[in-house]
Amino acid sequence: MPVFTYKAKGADGSVTEGTVDAPVQREAEARLRGQKLTVIEIKEKAGFNPMSFLKGKPSVGTKDLVLFSRQLSTLVSAGVPIVQGLGILEAQCENPTFKEILGNVKADIEGGLSISDTLKKYPQAFPELYTAMIRAGELGGILDTILERLTSYLENAEQLKAKVKGAMMYPIIVLSICAVVTVFLMVFVIPTFERIFASFGAELPFITQMLIDTSNIMKKYFIVILLMPVGGYYGVKKFYATPAGQKLIDGKLLQLPVFGILLKKVAVAKFTRTLGTLVKSGVPIMQALETVAATAGNVIISEAVLATRESIREGGRLADPLRKSGVFPNMVTSMISVGEETGALDIMLAKIAEFYDQEVDTAVKGLTSMIEPIVICVMGVVIGTIVIAMFMPMFGMGELASKAG
Repeated sequence: MPVFTYKAKGADGSVTEGTVDAPVQREAEARLRGQKLTVIEIKEKAGFNPMSFLKGKPSVGTKDLVLFSRQLSTLVSAGVPIVQGLGILEAQCENPTFKEILGNVKADIEGGLSISDTLKKYPQAFPELYTAMIRAGELGGILDTILERLTSYLENAEQLKAKVKGAMMYPIIVLSICAVVTVFLMVFVIPTFERIFASFGAELPFITQMLIDTSNIMKKYFIVILLMPVGGYYGVKKFYATPAGQKLIDGKLLQLPVFGILLKKVAVAKFTRTLGTLVKSGVPIMQALETVAATAGNVIISEAVLATRESIREGGRLADPLRKSGVFPNMVTSMISVGEETGALDIMLAKIAEFYDQEVDTAVKGLTSMIEPIVICVMGVVIGTIVIAMFMPMFGMGELASKAG
């Protein structure tokens, strides 16, 4: 039976920690409530499950969250109580992980917790931005409107992510196929030609000899070559987990010749849409900037946003520190400055987000059309060099045979 670790508050206000055995998290929370405890935090204790690698990591996708937000917004607008609405959505939810979370959320709200505090307990399903906006919706009494805005935000953010993934996917797939074909030729095909050339007893051209030597090295260290991409991936991932590594990699990504421009446009679009949505929903500017920094996805952008937050805390303006960061274009900071002066910051941010969505779309199309011929040329040069290097000795042998005849 699963074991859950918990932190809970007693009737006298004291906080206790411990473990409880229960088949599911909802049952564990029910048992704690039966002991007159208010659950602050609860999670399943990590343990080895021999079948977990077959099942895969349970997750809640953006599509699940978008559908949930849209349906809950409709139910709340129709006057359905939030607990009853959650019960309806739980019953028809197809994702088992999300279904369990919704059941837990429903039970927590019935137990007296606010909606935002409840959602905060499940960051694997509800990101920080989501809970911040829900809190604003609760305080302002416009939960249905906030849910509708969240749905639009999530859909737009997912479309933006899909565009970038689409731009990256084609070259990655083609270059991967090129790499596999090249390794196959070097390790399995060229050694066959080497034996044929050895039987001729003639001196090989420089390019052919170099290719054969490279083939022998690759054949000798074939296992190492296969493991290098995996080792490189985990090495970069581990380095990126450190603050210095994250700052270095994020900074270098933004400085890349072609992809860096695209990533900057994506960052600007995400920043303006997120901040605009939060401000429009009534989230205080300081909290909104903190949320934007936490969800930026790039530490350079996060630092610029946090510097802006400190500037505003000291009585400064939003546009000035953004301009000084060097990450945001002058057009963006100028429009934000106008939005501040006119009191229409949320409207201006929305316009910037729409403009940069189009910019990203144009950049992705241009990048795709540019990368395609480059990738084809790279493949042609690599495969062509191998073919030419292997056939050059044969041409020489043919000429010798004709002269001897």
